[in-house]
Amino acid sequence: MNPPPAQDSQVNGEKQYDVWGQTLTETAAESAGLTPHNGAVAIDEKLLKLGRDTLYKETFSNEVFLTDIMGIVDGPFTITNMAKAIVQLKGAGTTNLQVELAEDVTLGDRSYKKGEKVDTGIDVPKGVYAPLGMPVKFSRGQLRVGISCMACHATVDPDTKMVIEGAPNADLNAGLLMALATNSAAYFTHTDVENVTKYIKDVNRTVVTSTGGASALPDPAELEKAVDANLVKWPKGNFDSTIDMKSNPAQIPDSFTKDGHPYGWSGFAAAGPFHGLSAFSNNVHAQNSDSLAQVEASEALFGMEREVYLGTLLQNAPNPAFRYAPASGLKPSEFFAKADPNPGTPGVNEMIKPPSFPKLTMMAPDGLFISSPGFKVGEQVNAMAAYQNTIIPPRGTSATDATTLQQGERVFQRAQCLSCHSGAAFTNHRVVSAETIGTEPSRAKALKKTEYLFGAASIYSPDTPVPVPPGAKVLQVPTAHLDPAQIKLAYAHGDSPGGYKVKGLLGLRWTAPYLHDGGVAAGSDPSQLGIPGTLAKGILPDPANSLKALVDRDLRRNVVDANKREPELARVHAAGIGHEYWVDQSAGFTKSEQDALIQYLLSLQGQWAEQRSANK
Repeated sequence: MNPPPAQDSQVNGEKQYDVWGQTLTETAAESAGLTPHNGAVAIDEKLLKLGRDTLYKETFSNEVFLTDIMGIVDGPFTITNMAKAIVQLKGAGTTNLQVELAEDVTLGDRSYKKGEKVDTGIDVPKGVYAPLGMPVKFSRGQLRVGISCMACHATVDPDTKMVIEGAPNADLNAGLLMALATNSAAYFTHTDVENVTKYIKDVNRTVVTSTGGASALPDPAELEKAVDANLVKWPKGNFDSTIDMKSNPAQIPDSFTKDGHPYGWSGFAAAGPFHGLSAFSNNVHAQNSDSLAQVEASEALFGMEREVYLGTLLQNAPNPAFRYAPASGLKPSEFFAKADPNPGTPGVNEMIKPPSFPKLTMMAPDGLFISSPGFKVGEQVNAMAAYQNTIIPPRGTSATDATTLQQGERVFQRAQCLSCHSGAAFTNHRVVSAETIGTEPSRAKALKKTEYLFGAASIYSPDTPVPVPPGAKVLQVPTAHLDPAQIKLAYAHGDSPGGYKVKGLLGLRWTAPYLHDGGVAAGSDPSQLGIPGTLAKGILPDPANSLKALVDRDLRRNVVDANKREPELARVHAAGIGHEYWVDQSAGFTKSEQDALIQYLLSLQGQWAEQRSANK
């Protein structure tokens, strides 16, 4: 049973509609003749309930990829040992489920022993005997584990062990969990394994390509070692959601989304319902939990012929039904078609081909669109977006006096933070060039290759059933209102260096560490600096001290130095550099003013929060 939301999340008053990001009342929508046929999405109690249920429970069948193809619970990390660890909690809950390994394993330069407990970062709420956001399902005679949104975008409060919806899981050890999989090589495009040909050991171990030729596959064991060695370097709380064959894990974002558009670390999700939030939610499942979804785009994005790409992903799958054998003489696509649970669409997740397929678009940056049979097109992602926009960051347990908060607000204004962090969500909705903000440049270019397949955004009408019937109504997604220069920055297209979206500031109390790479981290003790001094040691960053490291140049220098002393962080581009806007003594601010600013920042909930609370 899922825990209740951390905040009241019901919408009161007249029903509302979202029309390509514009919110209208029911009266206004009816007066304008707006219906699902022209993109109107009704925001009502039914949609919000579906959104919450989807966020917590829906995997879109990604357990097939994770379990049958990737083998995430087929190696040292097992469902049995995870269940054992949960039972041992006796209902107490935890922010970091420690699980015994079922066998010895070496990942990179680190060896683990059977029986050794590892930090997973998996959250278990108090009184619940199931991992948060990780549904375990029994199907076709086997237990399978999948991932829902709340495995990453909710967390357990360290003090109360209750769920904080919308807060990122700051210590989720996603890199380690995937490295422990038996076929983590199926996720190689998210790592720094740029050229798989270097792992070819047997030139006669070939696949038949789409043109009838023959091409060798990389050695599965050698490729697995290389991918594992990179995945274990990902900092806790970080995840690489891009497929540029560079290791660019970014901090898991929060879901305090109202008025925080555009979405994504670069602001790439800006078009479509809810100001692009639906497109962002779609991207998570259409790309990040099913590598097979990119088969059609593999040549443009990875320089790999599609049969070679598919064969590389499947050659070491733990489930024989999905394990491709080059000696079979079949093309990988012919073999996969026999086991494909979602025929007619690339990948194994529950997806549809939008009208724009195989083009990549602002509505579907990965080319596909998540929608389960029995629902309407986009119904689930629209529901998730609607529900996320109701989540209010909880207040902290310690109260700050009004005088300090007022002083902090004055400092915020005097330091000119409002030049970027303005409006209801404290963002100006802009994307800033990586060269201007000075943050890690590698991640800013992660979407550059999408321009090779980019096209105009279109989607089926929201009242279209899934599976999509012939002749379904097609809608062109409005993008003319968006600044072309901003889109170019968000996707690093053309000669653009790429950029980073101006982050909203709501819920900072729950989102430490800071910056897109999560590199600005400081613990409660002065010696706990950077990722090595906090998350790498199982210590959650302290929000106030981490914010101080963000605005104090001396402390930031120490944090960056701590990060740079760890070679593994350099390989995954996590340093905590950039955003050099100081509120310290050298900038003319006293320690008292700096402290007041930090307390003010930690108090921000959104300008609508008090009004919504009053409407309960």
